[in-house]
Amino acid sequence: MNHKFRTGQNVRLLGGAPYRQAADGLYEVVRQLPYAEGDFQYRIKSGREQYERVVKESEIETVRG
Repeated sequence: MNHKFRTGQNVRLLGGAPYRQAADGLYEVVRQLPYAEGDFQYRIKSGREQYERVVKESEIETVRG
């Protein structure tokens, strides 16, 4: 099993209850995290927030240009 997203890649949150307060727009994958809770996880960062978020692979999508 491999991570779907690479470090430095731009992604978008899919939305949902845990992210009601999340900034809109693009997030950058800062770090790939180990497989846990049935999914790969990532640290992501928005230019509109001062902190990083930890998300599951199933909670983000590739930004299509």
